[in-house]
Amino acid sequence: MKYVYPAVFTPLEDGYDVYVPDLPGCRTCGDSLAEAIEMAEDAVSLWLWDTEEEKGVIPPASATLPHEAPQFVTLIKADTEAYRRQMDNRAVKKTLSIPAWLNHQAEAAHVNFSGVLQEALKAHLHIAK
Repeated sequence: MKYVYPAVFTPLEDGYDVYVPDLPGCRTCGDSLAEAIEMAEDAVSLWLWDTEEEKGVIPPASATLPHEAPQFVTLIKADTEAYRRQMDNRAVKKTLSIPAWLNHQAEAAHVNFSGVLQEALKAHLHIAK
């Protein structure tokens, strides 16, 4: 499901404080505006995803939010289906082929094939997790 919620950004000496009044307890921060927006997208997505998982009530988004200078309001998007896919850590079985000689050497060395494949895929895709 796709959502958009307004968030109140408060500039601080060392970044931004962000809260989403429509989603109780949804608050985050960032060292820069770009990081604060990214963190807000993550916080809103997590809040909504968790509420969907718990079969809770998703509150409607406000049309406007009260705020005082130097605060400002911006819209934050969330896609819980994309977030769900990103957070899905279930194991997926894959069938692959390697040369027999390599298989023998790897088995003799007690290689964890799944672990090696995961690390190689992360390195190949430049994923830092």
